[in-house]
Amino acid sequence: METTQTAAPEAINSVPICRTCASEHVVRDAWACFNRMSGLWELEHVFDAAHCHQCQGTTKLDWVPSQALQNRRVRALNDRFRTKGLGNGTVTLTQGVQEAGQAFILATIYAVRTFSDFSEDNDPWGEHDFGAVEIDGQKVFWKLDYYDPSLEQGSENPANDALTHRVLTIMLASEY
Repeated sequence: METTQTAAPEAINSVPICRTCASEHVVRDAWACFNRMSGLWELEHVFDAAHCHQCQGTTKLDWVPSQALQNRRVRALNDRFRTKGLGNGTVTLTQGVQEAGQAFILATIYAVRTFSDFSEDNDPWGEHDFGAVEIDGQKVFWKLDYYDPSLEQGSENPANDALTHRVLTIMLASEY
């Protein structure tokens, strides 16, 4: 189970999530008062009761830094693209990988798709965007980069699949 950083309740740049399933789709009971000057409903009081739409029941809330949720979304999109080939992206094999032959390529792609040995050392941001595997005695690196859909510059938001074209590059360590 993934560990979640906990922020102070309702801290600036923190987001409430369900303690049970970590969903952001949570609500709390509240009173709102209509302000005739602004023409808007204004939050007057928030009560303790919380409900999770995903769990479909009462829950407790944990507050996490919004950046942690951004990283979690990037990680989910990276894993989806790398392991299943789903999403907006391209897979690139370097010349050294291509020259190693069809059997090596297939073994390498399988190893990259099934890679799960992420740690604080090789994945400090928790985005699952880099890994190393060994195939037939050769070290192979893979990495994910994020570009805008036109591939002309970096993505403005890698957590948004509509704004991001992922490029998965697979290379021999000697080509790095």
